Amino acid sequence: MPSIFTKILSGDIPGHFVAKSDQFFAMLDINPLREGHVLVIPNQEIDYLFDLDEELLASYMAFTKRVAKAIEKVVPCKRIGVAVIGLEVPHAHIHLVPINHVGDIDFTQPKLSPSLEQLAETAEKIRLAFI
Repeated sequence: MPSIFTKILSGDIPGHFVAKSDQFFAMLDINPLREGHVLVIPNQEIDYLFDLDEELLASYMAFTKRVAKAIEKVVPCKRIGVAVIGLEVPHAHIHLVPINHVGDIDFTQPKLSPSLEQLAETAEKIRLAFI
């Protein structure tokens, strides 16, 4: 059965994409910790990040860096926090969260509930900054 991320990539479920390549895609988290919280995902369904072969993992990190740099250009923050949890969806993904304090990337805190319009606006800003 395809993961929710595969369903979003195929268009079966809507998503707010900020970047795509032939191997990876990045989209806004619909229940973000902070504005600009992005998930970076390989197109290929691989459950665990460290099951990616070394070449794919290196490419994944390079793509993730480009997404992080785009977020930094449009969302005021001190850093982009990085988290890999991987228990909630059996498809490897990296969380990129704009942070000013370590508590900004605490996944136990309440999530934001942005409107579809807010998500679309943020996604467009990041997409335009993606190089």
